[in-house]
Amino acid sequence: MAPVVGIQDLRRPALYALLTLAIAAGYFAAGRLGLMRQLVVQGAVVTPIWPPTGVALASLLIFGIRALPGITLGILLVVMSITSLQPAVTGTLAGNTAAPVCAYLLLRRVGFRTDLSRLRDGVALVFLGALASMLISASAGVGLLVLTGKLDAPDVWPVWLAWWVGDAMGVLLVTPILLLLHDVRRPPGLARWKEATGLALIACVLIPLATYSSLSLLFLVYPLLILAALRFQLAGSILCALVASTMATIAATDHDGPFAELTRVEVMLKLQAFNGSMALTALLLSAVITEQHNTRHSVERACQDLVEVLEHLTAGDAPRSRTPRETDRPRSRR
Repeated sequence: MAPVVGIQDLRRPALYALLTLAIAAGYFAAGRLGLMRQLVVQGAVVTPIWPPTGVALASLLIFGIRALPGITLGILLVVMSITSLQPAVTGTLAGNTAAPVCAYLLLRRVGFRTDLSRLRDGVALVFLGALASMLISASAGVGLLVLTGKLDAPDVWPVWLAWWVGDAMGVLLVTPILLLLHDVRRPPGLARWKEATGLALIACVLIPLATYSSLSLLFLVYPLLILAALRFQLAGSILCALVASTMATIAATDHDGPFAELTRVEVMLKLQAFNGSMALTALLLSAVITEQHNTRHSVERACQDLVEVLEHLTAGDAPRSRTPRETDRPRSRR
């Protein structure tokens, strides 16, 4: 038995090391994607959407606090790919690590469910996971720029706002998608694939038109977002919001479409307002629809149970008691 125990003792650290490397690789890849599109605000370079914050929070929600070393390693790799290691970098490491950890602890405190099936879960992710917790990373990053003399005091607030919204957008857009992928159990049926394909074709026409037209037609994305939420709940709405936000970010950084002939600050404000409203609408609307569907299914199951009890009573038989397995068995809808 001694060799078996030894193999198991070695296997656990090896699996944990692989998990740490996988999280670090995911964080680094998301960071490189985020750095592909940047905005210059008051002389400082910021990213309109910072996906690594979403990767970090999703990793913590799925794997727990043991994901922290992988997140820290991923932050270090991203920083090393941008600049050389300096003592001031520790401020960025601390801020970008503390923000998702704070979000994770706050969400656990309020009983957050990773399936986002309740309105309270969507509200918690928006206000606790994104808006409140990302204040830490934005304040640490901008404060570091001020202390090192790279940012003047009068330019602090525009840069801080862009940093904060960019980190929050990473949580709002990336975290729900990763949580959905983790909870996937089986692929949808053929009919759902056909409907999804039709919706994707509409999105391929409507979203580029809205984000690249000089007529400022960004509002055209919202009916598509509502339709996606009604038919596919969070999976449809958040994917639609991610695609629309990505294309709007590309148009904004290229100063194209509705972002042409705007100053850098105006581009930042218009883009972040659009991205933020898209993410909020997708999360909260899909949470409301999902909660309503779950409530309706619960009422239907209760009505079916009541009908069976009444049928037994009418026939003069005692209602058959159900085992827990039979009670939990899904029923076909009439």
